[in-house]
Amino acid sequence: MEHLTTETLDGDEALVATANYFFQALRADARLKSFVVPQNLEKLAKELRTFLSRAFDGGYPKMEIGPDLVSSRAFSQLVDILQELMKRPLPLGEDALVAAVAMLGEIDDGRVMQLFKELERAAVEDTDNVEADEEAEEDELEFEEEADHTVKGTGAFAGDVNTSSLEDMVMPAQQAEQVQNCWRSFLDSFASREIAGEAIYGALFDSAPSLQSLFKTPRAVMSLRFMMGINQIIMSLQDGQQVRLLVEALGFQHLDLEVTVPRVAVFRDAIMDLLASEMGSKVTPQAAEGLRQTLNYAGGGYIFIREKFSERLKILTSSWKIANGTEDEESYAVDEMALEEKEDEEDEEAEESGEGEESPSQEMNKEKKGLWDSLTSRKNGPDGGSNFMASSSFDAESKDKKKKGSQQDVPTTFNEMFRFNAAVMGLSNRAWMFEVLLSFDAIVKNIANSYRLQEECDVLALKITKIPGEVKLAEYKAVMLASLRSLVPKDWDTHHEVAWNWLWDNVERMLEKELGKPAGRQRVYGRFLGSLEDDTRQTLRQEVYSKFFVLAPAGQDYFKQSTTRLYFIADKILEMTLDMYKEPKRMVDDISALGLRHVGYGIPTEFFSPFVTACVEVVRELMGDEKLVDAFGWSLGLISRVLVRTINEGSTIVMKAINTNSVKQVKKALSCAPRGKRALWMLNVTVGTQSISPLVWSISSGSLEAASVILQDLLTIRADRDRYYYGVDEIFKRHPDIVEIITNESQALLPLMMDGMIWRSRVAVGGYRRVNYFLKHLLVNSEGQFADAMSWICKMQDPHITTHPLLVTLSDLVWNSIIYRTFLLGKMWLMFTIVVYLFSQAVVKNMSSNPEGTDDERIATFACRAFVYLCSMVELLYSRTKYACKAFKEGDTIMIGRLPVPRRYLEDWHEANSMLLTFVLSLMFMLEPVLYCMQSYDGDFEGSGLFTQSCSEANDVREVYTVLSMLAMLLYFALLIDFTALSTRLSAFVLVTARVIPELALTLVAAAYIMLTFSSAVTATNENNKDFDGIARAALSFFEIAIGIYSGTHYEKLHETPGTMLATCAFIITVTIFLFNVLIAQLICAYQKIFSNMLGYARLSRMDIVCDTMPSIPRRRFAKFVEDLKLDERMEFGEGDVGLPGGIQVTELAGLHPTTVDSIRRFGGSTSPAMQWPEEEEDAEADKFERLEKTFQKAMKKMLSSKGGSGSEDTGVSGVSGSDGGDSE
Repeated sequence: MEHLTTETLDGDEALVATANYFFQALRADARLKSFVVPQNLEKLAKELRTFLSRAFDGGYPKMEIGPDLVSSRAFSQLVDILQELMKRPLPLGEDALVAAVAMLGEIDDGRVMQLFKELERAAVEDTDNVEADEEAEEDELEFEEEADHTVKGTGAFAGDVNTSSLEDMVMPAQQAEQVQNCWRSFLDSFASREIAGEAIYGALFDSAPSLQSLFKTPRAVMSLRFMMGINQIIMSLQDGQQVRLLVEALGFQHLDLEVTVPRVAVFRDAIMDLLASEMGSKVTPQAAEGLRQTLNYAGGGYIFIREKFSERLKILTSSWKIANGTEDEESYAVDEMALEEKEDEEDEEAEESGEGEESPSQEMNKEKKGLWDSLTSRKNGPDGGSNFMASSSFDAESKDKKKKGSQQDVPTTFNEMFRFNAAVMGLSNRAWMFEVLLSFDAIVKNIANSYRLQEECDVLALKITKIPGEVKLAEYKAVMLASLRSLVPKDWDTHHEVAWNWLWDNVERMLEKELGKPAGRQRVYGRFLGSLEDDTRQTLRQEVYSKFFVLAPAGQDYFKQSTTRLYFIADKILEMTLDMYKEPKRMVDDISALGLRHVGYGIPTEFFSPFVTACVEVVRELMGDEKLVDAFGWSLGLISRVLVRTINEGSTIVMKAINTNSVKQVKKALSCAPRGKRALWMLNVTVGTQSISPLVWSISSGSLEAASVILQDLLTIRADRDRYYYGVDEIFKRHPDIVEIITNESQALLPLMMDGMIWRSRVAVGGYRRVNYFLKHLLVNSEGQFADAMSWICKMQDPHITTHPLLVTLSDLVWNSIIYRTFLLGKMWLMFTIVVYLFSQAVVKNMSSNPEGTDDERIATFACRAFVYLCSMVELLYSRTKYACKAFKEGDTIMIGRLPVPRRYLEDWHEANSMLLTFVLSLMFMLEPVLYCMQSYDGDFEGSGLFTQSCSEANDVREVYTVLSMLAMLLYFALLIDFTALSTRLSAFVLVTARVIPELALTLVAAAYIMLTFSSAVTATNENNKDFDGIARAALSFFEIAIGIYSGTHYEKLHETPGTMLATCAFIITVTIFLFNVLIAQLICAYQKIFSNMLGYARLSRMDIVCDTMPSIPRRRFAKFVEDLKLDERMEFGEGDVGLPGGIQVTELAGLHPTTVDSIRRFGGSTSPAMQWPEEEEDAEADKFERLEKTFQKAMKKMLSSKGGSGSEDTGVSGVSGSDGGDSE
């Protein structure tokens, strides 16, 4: 502890410093090193403060705290006590060292009393306000110096922390520029701003670890906030008013923290020391002085705002919650770590009081817990205890309460009471008041944020301008106060009156400043934009970017698009600026959505201000009209503020990690998330009414490494003792079309997603293992209908994904349960129709020797044909016409020339076959011989009689009819190929056969070409051979030769014509020997290629049938099928281990998919949803190597710098380097 300086402190500051002393000593002690767990350091610091607070009754007196605070013997005895306590039985999952420190205050041990006595000896007499020893060195008076600088309104100059006022920041322009340059150089020395934030965070807590208790947000988030806050202030130093506004906004955010002058000094000196160590001589004295002044100014501003406005803002917040009936939801506003500590204390009390008992504090606060109690209940509900489902139940209860309230017809919220009072006071016709009412919630919640408040008031002024009628803001104030007094009757007092009057006075002042101006600005700017000539517009486009790149040269790295794209952006800015006046409501939503997209682009917000400045200056230089400049600048400035606010609020650490597309950065960002909100961090970032999904953004932006990490993390089952956490429900709740998104934009992620929806037990029993398929959302959508996931997967036409175990199980389940019977019944009707058609065309007419047939045969033939026409042709005509009309209506067509054709007629052979069959049957009906002979059936001809076909009137159509009949027979039997879907093996064979048909078709085309070539060549000779007399007969002869049916005697006649003989030999070699063997080789290769995917194609075909048949399944039948699956019942992960709902459980052979590692990641310790998950082993190992690498790099950097300083005098390890340098010269 020799590095500690001696400080004279009292009260809470003395307690914090004493706890810091023991905290560092315990961490450094060799006997306790193995018990110090990094994740529990904060708990350890908290327990130390609790224990040491017992040393003095009534608070700590003034004490000298330094390296000799207590003797080494007293500290050694303290370590001995802790080792003894750690041997006692501890609560399950509790950290040993933390538990031992917590028990120190409960034991009666003389060694503890001896320690307290030594602490009492460190107390200093407080006479005449004696200050700290003036002879101590300056760097040992860190806290005392800053505490003694009582500010007397002199401003934030070097060494002073002004806590009495907050005026505009004053700093010379040259000094401000040096501070900014120094800060930029500091940031550039790190790989990213996140790493710079980590360095600031580490420097701060290395100098005062006890301050960690003030910051309960995860380190990665807090470090980024440190960096962003300091960066905003420093980058605005030239504008003192801007700096003041920033400090005000940040100060209101620090109201819940006890910011003091000594703590400001610690923060300031830690940053100054970090810059000095990183930058060295690059930090000029003027820059150092300016940075010190800036940090003093900010710290003093925080203290001033806290002292002046803290109580007033608390009154506003609490009374607003009561007025809106949300006081029971206060747990949402409580810091996550504070909630965790409260829960841990209650757990300890419950354990001490016994099982099944509640402590008095728990009973008293039972009703006050509200929503948090439903979120962190130790009893899992039927949904598996998910926090999302718990919140859903709370929403249902809230709705019930609101329903009861409405039944009583009594206003229970501010909105209801405001409307009621407005009607009573005769002001219900003031439309502008209700526009203010819609924005009032955002105004109240952001009263502490002057930036956001100004933005809300400016937008509200635009909205009010669109409403006709006189505006008297005092009327709203009267209704507002009357409503609040009615809703907060018990607590309302003069303090409430002052607070709410102060709020409305601020809002009224901002509104009055702008009311009436937007209409005039719109007219001025509208005339300008309407009369803007093309040459002026082109000049404006060019000059905006030229001036912007001068103001912010680094902005060129973010505007890499083509010139035409940049001009398009400039035009959109001009249009949006006018639209902001015309349609403020729509524009705010559109700008918020645009801002969230810019979050994904990773554009720094500091570029917006110079861009707006560039636009305004260009308009001023081109037009010279100050009214126009004011109209343009005000609207564009408001757009810029909305964009910057949206980007800042939406720039979560997860979104920033996605921009880097780094697996490590994404995992690091996710490790900061509370386990109860981890899925939400990955699925939703909401700003105002707009939201963006980090998962979908990573997919659409091409950051597939980040997307795979997020998807894998969401589909990883994690568990503590109380509940399971699994994100599949949250994924499909946020993105019901996630399967479509993945299949369209990143098909490589689909197998990863499918793998995450399967759980396999590591333990096999009797040669089988449990398997849970979480297929609920792939089977049924939120409306209870068949989900579209399977159809989206079918559109991929990927045979590999269809053989995934999850899809195999899903398709087989649906096929065997509901599709098989419907499909078979449909095909049985087709089979019956084919049998009837077969009897009418081929069987009946061959049953007797009489070619005209008997009367009974003719009647049977006519009956069968009538059945085919009425029951098959009519049905086909209806269904094909219906589909064609639907396709034309929806535009689902493909143009062939100028003729639109329904897409499925070209892409689906079954549809094309059905359409062709419909056409053939229609022709057959029109050419039916029986109909032609209807009027002359009793004439004088052979075969006359009822339903005859032998009349003379049918002579012209009879042969055509038989050809059409043959064609229809082929088409009917082709439809029977669908029966192969009943067996995947048979279906696979048919599909493979169909896949190699194109090879056969190509060979036949080549053979036909060769036949035409040789037949044309042979006909050109003067040789006389009847078989080759003319091109047609020659081609027919060559065809017979090719298929081996050419007569042997005809071969002998070829000897009489040598030319024809030679041509025939060449044809046989070319076609029969070469071409057909090439066909065999092609078929073999194609079959080998397709064979591996044969089963996949069969599965794909079955899934297509499932998707096509499902619309014909009655809803009641499908609902009964889903109900029988019991998807909402939780499945077991093991005997007695009841897991998660949303799937089915089966058993499979243990050797089918060997599993040696439990896929559920289980963790001990605290079970609070507000806690982060502990670091996983593989990540911890990676971090160890990274830290080792950084340590090595830092050591090498110091060695090189020391070598540079010592020059040639440095010998030893630098000798090799030096010789290399000489060689290079």
